[in-house]
Amino acid sequence: MQKITENTINKGLSVLNHFQDSRLLTQLNSCVHCGLCAESCIYYLTNKEARFVPVKKVDMISSIYKRYYTFIGRHAPFLVNALDINDDNVAEMVDLFFGSCTMCGRCNLHCSIGIDIAYLVRTGRIMLAEMGYIPLSIQSTVDASINSGNNMSITTEEFVDTIKWLEDDLKDEVNDENASIPLNEKDKNLLYTLNPREPKFFPLSISAMAKIFYAAGESWTISTQMYDVTNYGFFTGNKGEATTIVKRLYDETKNLNAKELILAECGHGSCAFRWEGPNYLKHSYDFKAITSVELMADYIKSGRIKVDKSRLKQRVTLHDPCNLVRNGGIVHEQRYILNQIASDFVEMTPHGIDNYCCGGGGGQLAMSEYNDRRMAIGERKADQIRKTGAQIVVSPCHNCVDQLIQINSQYKLNVQIKTLSEMVADAIVLD
Repeated sequence: MQKITENTINKGLSVLNHFQDSRLLTQLNSCVHCGLCAESCIYYLTNKEARFVPVKKVDMISSIYKRYYTFIGRHAPFLVNALDINDDNVAEMVDLFFGSCTMCGRCNLHCSIGIDIAYLVRTGRIMLAEMGYIPLSIQSTVDASINSGNNMSITTEEFVDTIKWLEDDLKDEVNDENASIPLNEKDKNLLYTLNPREPKFFPLSISAMAKIFYAAGESWTISTQMYDVTNYGFFTGNKGEATTIVKRLYDETKNLNAKELILAECGHGSCAFRWEGPNYLKHSYDFKAITSVELMADYIKSGRIKVDKSRLKQRVTLHDPCNLVRNGGIVHEQRYILNQIASDFVEMTPHGIDNYCCGGGGGQLAMSEYNDRRMAIGERKADQIRKTGAQIVVSPCHNCVDQLIQINSQYKLNVQIKTLSEMVADAIVLD
């Protein structure tokens, strides 16, 4: 880390200046230190160290605010435990806000006062971003998105080759030479996005959605210019870069004149574009943006696709992505889908909005320096999965899928990890 300077301090304080409103002040001054958030946090439950209790993150922001914005903090900081922005405290901020939190929001749910702890962590990350202390590993992911248009730096030629190969497979599977994966077609009903890990590592997820669109007789397309649903600027706290990524996806939707934008199975991607995007751009969207989870549920409910639950005999369980479920409000759609396509669907305990984070959120998968800590907190998810007795674990989020694959390997669960679209595609009955 570079040494803290006066200019660095002022950049960090500029964030508090900007957010110095009733919402921030309420959050900073409401904590009663009851400790309920401790038992809700996977980091504390795993490590049992006081510094991992979520309230410590609240106290970090609160103590800095007191030091620079209150009379007692400026003149007698020891009386209120006010903290300077210095080398040691910034290092602790980086470890607490980036390395010890997925911003899953479970502590918010259990807070007796209702403090939005995840909001305060994000405020801390924004401060660190302004001061230039974003971990290089996650920043490189953002740089790839800004410079290449997707976080895996996939070239257009490589992407098109992958899509054409998948299109040929689709024609064979549905036995129809007219089946296609349309690229850059204007005036379609839907513009579908992807997580770049799909064309790079999980192409079957693309094939699954293409089959679903084919079965539904949908009018759709994918853009070769901007298809990336992810937005790691949402995690780093660099609002300028997060805004750039949102604007590119917004502009491409307008350019292709699509009626709806379909956000692929990516918890933070849907949250960043659908809920934070209008705040970044400072205007609402003039098109509809929904997740593929909602779309698939609607296809089944309306009868646009037919499914057969008798095909799947194995026991299935569901991992709820935090940004999709607890922070995004999509709770029932995936359960409706699984009940339609699986004859033996069981829930984890706890589940839904109270489910434990898998450990891969908040950009953790992109920060290799915290790998050991990430896999340690993943043991709780492994225990949840074991107790269900399931052979298949489904999660409608590629970050979660990646983390679950690693958990599956490390803790020897011997289960299959699948996206929701893959499950639906397997259950489809074609006329």
